Amino acid sequence: MPFHVSLVGRKNLSREIYRQISRAILDGRLRPGDRLTPSRELAQSLSVSRMTVSVAYERLSAEGFVTSTQGAGTYVASSALQFARKRKSNSPGTLEPRAVWSLIQPPTLFGRAEHYDFRTGIPDASLFPHRAWYRAIARSLQSRELVRAEYGQPAGVHELRVAIARHIGFSRGVEASAEDVVVTAGTQQAIDLVARVLLAPGDAIAVEEPGYPPPRALFNVMGLRVVGVPVDRDGIDIATIPRGVRAVYVTPSHQYPLSVAMTLPRRQGLLAWAERNQAAIIEDDYDSEFRFGGRPFEPLQTIDTQGRVIYVGSFSKTMLPSLRIGFIVAPAALRDALRTAKFVSDWHTSSLVQVALARFMEEGAFARHVRRMTREYRERREIIVDTIRREFGEELELIPSDAGLHVTALARKLKAEQLVRVQARAAKRGVAFHLLSLFSVPEKARSGILLGYGTIPTFRIRDGLQRLRECFDE
Repeated sequence: MPFHVSLVGRKNLSREIYRQISRAILDGRLRPGDRLTPSRELAQSLSVSRMTVSVAYERLSAEGFVTSTQGAGTYVASSALQFARKRKSNSPGTLEPRAVWSLIQPPTLFGRAEHYDFRTGIPDASLFPHRAWYRAIARSLQSRELVRAEYGQPAGVHELRVAIARHIGFSRGVEASAEDVVVTAGTQQAIDLVARVLLAPGDAIAVEEPGYPPPRALFNVMGLRVVGVPVDRDGIDIATIPRGVRAVYVTPSHQYPLSVAMTLPRRQGLLAWAERNQAAIIEDDYDSEFRFGGRPFEPLQTIDTQGRVIYVGSFSKTMLPSLRIGFIVAPAALRDALRTAKFVSDWHTSSLVQVALARFMEEGAFARHVRRMTREYRERREIIVDTIRREFGEELELIPSDAGLHVTALARKLKAEQLVRVQARAAKRGVAFHLLSLFSVPEKARSGILLGYGTIPTFRIRDGLQRLRECFDE
């Protein structure tokens, strides 16, 4: 690709060509070995004489920035590395981000995988039906939406919205039509759009404590007043939600990170609270497709009769996080605003992925994959639960859970800071897991661990837990 040189409004053209190219070399935009545009071509593109360009090239060569060989061209010299410099980051006039961005650290939850990987929120990509997905992608390339090469609808491809509405109606009892669905780039964008539509800077939103960190960070940077509300074994403690809260974000079917399910009385109480306070409920149903026993609770959206619940879902846990496909099911009153918010955010999610996912679901491949993974995850979960109860009884107390991709255990004796040392010892043995304290503000941190079974192979679980057991004994 030709290097861009601008001579608009410049006087000494040869000097300007020299200055812009030398600066690009110093900044690293042109690297040793890169070939400069031939002088004849550059002169033609800049509408200057070839001599003007040649003078600039000769000066660059004389100062050691480039080397020229007759018939071979002009290249950035390897010796130019000695001239490389870094831009001044604190020079006068440098733009500064808002202070709130310095308070948020991108997650390190998904760094290098350990041999015994009990981290949460990661599905097993090795068991994903890649061939079926590739076929869906290939067929989608011939679809009408892609052949026309036009921008798509902000709400998403109609066929996918139909498939999503059918899936959540069948698997979760969610009452929705395609018109109620907005396709998003994952759960995080779904929550972002809902918050932008409903709330203004300064408004208060309640979140679970402990809870999922990314939404809390998102609400903070949006200028919302974030209020942590305690979670017990029945779910979020409605009685402690303060006055003035305009919305609450919850994970009722499999609370993250405690893994409890919100009881029916709490669900009914939360809906009644929302009605009394004219507030909204953002329901994140992130991994409830995987159930292993017990009677499933109905989503809040299903028992909501007042249009207070916005239901958010994702394919990150059931398929692959890298697909970045989520969705919103919203009351009719919010449809237009959410579609507009999606439009101004990124117009629409990738049409190729949407069409492929619609085909993948319509042909039954998605349902087959979920059934297969449920069987696999059930076996892994049973091994973890049995081992924790048998081998860690004096150290850990399991919180009952019948769904999702992780279990949570509270520490009976060790404090949160002591578990940090256990985690460090485990890492040396190739065992990775998350601490419960990671999901709380420091002053409210609880002592416990999360054990995910989405990514660790079944045959490694017992050995990994044995290594973890040894770390508690040291």
